[in-house]
Amino acid sequence: MLTWKDIINFSVNGNPIPDQRVEKSDAEWKAQLTPEQYRITRQKGTERPHSGALCTAYDAGKYNCVCCGTPLFDSTIKFSSGTGWPSFTQPIKENAIKYEKDSSYGMVRVEVMCNTCDAHLGHVFPDGPEPSGLRYCINSESMVLEKEIVNE
Repeated sequence: MLTWKDIINFSVNGNPIPDQRVEKSDAEWKAQLTPEQYRITRQKGTERPHSGALCTAYDAGKYNCVCCGTPLFDSTIKFSSGTGWPSFTQPIKENAIKYEKDSSYGMVRVEVMCNTCDAHLGHVFPDGPEPSGLRYCINSESMVLEKEIVNE
């Protein structure tokens, strides 16, 4: 289980190696993504709080990167943070997420990106629930929910 100390270590000393890399030109990303997805994932934008389709989604499944399809988060570690963005306590795998120090807007935060394609996802904070204490605050537009098929 990742802790805040691990997150800081990754942001300072380097990130885990991803399982694979996906790299595309700016034109290829623009052709693949909606304008809002492009603004958020490729230009480090953010969506308005409480506006994302995945804020209130709690279906069983995996949250995958909208750009490359890499699984990022599992529905079992999603929680309602009240912040207006989908929130998670851990990534699906340690090497799914890339971390970088973000000093924009007069504050210091840790930006989280897809470690496969460098898509901006959001930020991680040390104010989440136990046991990890982490809150991954993620833009809905940067993910696609792959719902789990339930056999009845």
